[in-house]
This record gives sequence, structure tokens and C-alpha cells, in this order.
Amino acid sequence: MHNKKTLIKNAKIVNEGTVFNGDILIEGEFITKIGSSISAKSADVNVFDAEGKYVIPGAIDDQVHFREPGLTHKANIETESRAAIAGGITSFIEMPNTNPQTTTIEKLNDKFEIASKKAWANYSFMFGGTNDNLDEILKVDKRDVAGLKLFLGSSTGNMLVDNPEVLEKIFKSTDLLISVHCEDEATIKKNLEIYKERYGDDIPVNFHPIIRSEEACYISSSKAIELAKKTGARLHVFHLSTAKETELFDNKIPLKDKKITAEVCIHHLWFSDKDYDEKGMLIKWNPAVKTENDRKQLLKALLDDKIDVIATDHAPHTFEEKSNVYTAAPSGGPLVQHALPALLEMYHNGDISIEKIVEKFCHNPAILFEVEKRGYIKEGYYADLVVVDVNNPWTVNKDNILYKCGWSPFEGTTFKSRITHTFVNGGLAYENFKFYDTKYAKRLTFNR
Repeated sequence: MHNKKTLIKNAKIVNEGTVFNGDILIEGEFITKIGSSISAKSADVNVFDAEGKYVIPGAIDDQVHFREPGLTHKANIETESRAAIAGGITSFIEMPNTNPQTTTIEKLNDKFEIASKKAWANYSFMFGGTNDNLDEILKVDKRDVAGLKLFLGSSTGNMLVDNPEVLEKIFKSTDLLISVHCEDEATIKKNLEIYKERYGDDIPVNFHPIIRSEEACYISSSKAIELAKKTGARLHVFHLSTAKETELFDNKIPLKDKKITAEVCIHHLWFSDKDYDEKGMLIKWNPAVKTENDRKQLLKALLDDKIDVIATDHAPHTFEEKSNVYTAAPSGGPLVQHALPALLEMYHNGDISIEKIVEKFCHNPAILFEVEKRGYIKEGYYADLVVVDVNNPWTVNKDNILYKCGWSPFEGTTFKSRITHTFVNGGLAYENFKFYDTKYAKRLTFNR
């Protein structure tokens, strides 16, 4: 807890589909007043002038891999959560494919312990499902964690759940929100063999979306949805990458009533297969970045609410690891620092409004995961606030990349918008590429 008071003046406040000029009073960790003109009555209020800048709720990233414990040569909770707040992400939900994997209550508690000391952004974790840990899954309290993560296609750390009976049992017996990585293993294996025969291990990376194909994604996601409908499970499909999959989702009911939801990641909205020639393994992700048409249709599905949230799937590897030949180069890349600037670039290009960015990256993850008192600029809510200057260009380069891995697929890109300040639970944690000494992060709590 801290007792600081801050008054943000003259902000363009973005919240719940509107932009309005106003002031925000923060007392301690909370927003206590929002008004058209609030005066600083007492001398102990720090007045912050946001003239000409937008103030948005801190983003909630529902899918990151911060690599701790066990893979900390790539990244750790401290380095990556710092990069996150520099990117306007004030809360994160981290994935279970660490080493050891987060598949027991004990390992889950170990991660909470690390985060309580190291995190710069608010934190929670997904619990990992495997072919043989149903007993542990049933012990997890849904108020303690964001949800359950199942890999239906093998990815980094191979936590593949490929036993159909186990899968159905998990779907039937847990009341946790189930998030899935959907790619069909058999299809991928078959495709990989074809290209290995032709090229050995040095397969050109532009075949990645043909190996991890549209068909592989669609087979898996449609199967997961069928199972969710059959069992009544609460299903969230991570990182859609194809136009075809968007047809599996619905926009007829409000998000809070949906039992089946979907997400799209920054890289699938920004890159397409024409970028492989220039970016190579740096944009090798699972699921793969696919065609320009897929990119456009994913954006369209996001705008018409078939897709509910935006996330990063931030998944760093070292540059050395990424420099390997195709079969040895791991999939994934770092994104938390550059996701919001990339979305704001799409706003400048007329592809998406600022209100919609806030809806999909701030409000909707809070609705979807039932996060308590975050994701909005509202009185009584935690003061997770991000100040954005949409006319303050900067270029991504080695000197300003904050990821432990030291590289970004956006290197060399000039963004028109800059995140100038980030408040976490009412404390100013970040300002123009500098961090303050205090960590204000808290564990996420859920209204469940």
C-alpha cells in the first residue's frame, strides 16, 4: 500500500467506447474521482498534466511466457514485466510451460512466490493440464488462478494433451476457464515429413505456414469447440491465425454471456507470409503467421466481435536459438513492449479505433477472466493507467529494447505513438524509457 495522491489533469480519457476530456484523482491504489475539472485541494497532491495525451486503462495481456523458472537464460518475470509496463501492459497472465511445468499446486505456488517479489506488472498464472494430472487440476481453486491451459498441439516445452478420453474428462469435470492452443499434431507431423524429405532440417521458413497449416488449426479448434458444446465447458481459444477459424465463433451475445471465446495476437494482425523473406525465423510462431487474407479477416472478426480479445503470446528465445536451422529454431518471439504501439499504428492507419483497442486489450480480458476492479477507468477501480502520446515518433532499436533476449521482430520499425507514463495500482512505475525504484504490482484477484 502507498498513500500517494495524484491528480491527472486535461486527459483524453478512453473508456467504454467513448473519449472524453477530464481529470482523474488517484488516492493510494485507487481511482477515487473522475470529473471534467477536479481541483487539487490539498498540498500533498501530485498534479500531472496530460494535456494533448490519451489516458487509457492498463492493458491486460492474457497470454505471456516469461520463462521463469528454468528457462531464465531467455527471459524472467522481472525483465519481461518491466518491458510490459513500458508497453502499457499493467497485468499479465503467464503460461505453464516453464521448467518445471506448472502442473501441480506446489509448482503454481512457487511461481506466485517469485512474482510477489519480482513482478512490475500485476500477475496471475494459468495452471497446466497434461495427460495425467486430472487429480491436481481438480484441486485448483478457480478464484486463485486465471484458468487452465491445454496444449492440443505440441509447442515449446511439449505439454501435449493428446489422449481424447483424458481431454473429455478434463472438459467435463473442471469449472476452470479452459484456454487451448489448437493445432492438430498428426497433420503437422505429416506435413513436416514432406518438407524434411525435400530439404532436410534446413527448410525455408516460408514453408512454416504450410507445415503448420490452416487445416491443422481448423481441425483442432473445431474439435475443441465441439467438445466444449458437448460438455458445457467454458472454452477460450488462444491465438487464432486463420480466416477459416473465425467462422467458428459467434457475435450474437455479449461477451459476459459467451461460453466459447476467441483471441487474436498482435503478430497475426501485423505480419503476413510476405514478411518471412525479410524477418525469417524471428517471425516463426506457433500457430504460424499466415496469408494477407488471413490477417485481414482476423482484423475484421476482431472488429465485429467474433474475436473477443487481443493478446501478445509474448514468448522470447535468444537470438542464438532463433538463428538455428528451421527444425531447431524455436517458435515464438517477444512482444509485450511493442504490442500497444503496433495497435496504435493500426489506429493511425485507420484500421481500428482507439476505443476498440481499449475494448479488446483492456476491458474484454477483464470481462473474460472476471478480473476484479481492473481494465477500466472507473471510480473505485485500481489505478492502472497508461498515458499515450499519439504524436511522438520513436524507432525500435537495440538501445531501447527492454526484453532480456535483446531483439524484437519490430526492430527498425518507427512507431508514431509513444507510451510516456504507466501507473500500476496508483504508483508511477514508468516514464519515458525510465523505471522508478518501487514495484507496485499485485496478484490479480477474480470475481468468481
